Amino acid sequence: MENLKLNENKFINAEKSALVLIDLQNGITAMGVSTSPYTSEEVIQNASKLVNAFSEKGAFIVLVRVSTMDGKDMVKPKTDLKATGMKYSEGWDNLIPEIATTKNAHIVTKRQWGAFYGTDLDLQLRRRGIDTIVLGGVSTNIGVDTTAREAYQHGYNQIFVEDAMTAVTKEEHDYVCKYIFPRIGKIRTTKEIVSSLK
Repeated sequence: MENLKLNENKFINAEKSALVLIDLQNGITAMGVSTSPYTSEEVIQNASKLVNAFSEKGAFIVLVRVSTMDGKDMVKPKTDLKATGMKYSEGWDNLIPEIATTKNAHIVTKRQWGAFYGTDLDLQLRRRGIDTIVLGGVSTNIGVDTTAREAYQHGYNQIFVEDAMTAVTKEEHDYVCKYIFPRIGKIRTTKEIVSSLK
């Protein structure tokens, strides 16, 4: 894939780029869990700006959600840190209303943290000639980070929208943004992305 030219040319080619938003769904953004450094509302507001900008340019938009048929299709390895209990209430896996009606968005349903394993995400991106992923969502250090590492291993250029993602704690968000994302892509703000999308 071509090297990302955002620094040199100051633009993102909408024809070769896809907006990928992770787990912006009812059961995650409305769980009542406080997030940092951005609130769920701030992330949703910035994600909506990105969706509008990418839609206006006719760029490919992927909305990723986590869902389960019966709970048995989810990963359940033994770990030291107990996973927070996900409540599978009615509509928990529905995309948030602010982005749910995005025209021509491709919906990816995953059964684990990352959006590539066991889905058609890579296939859909490659068939469209996309070489750059603009990534945001919840949470920075889980769904976004895992998807970013998978995308890196698939050879995609990546731009991480730092203010369109958040985590349970500021420390978790900051660690990934400081030590992981700069090694596998570029970090920008929503405003920078919107203004450089051509």
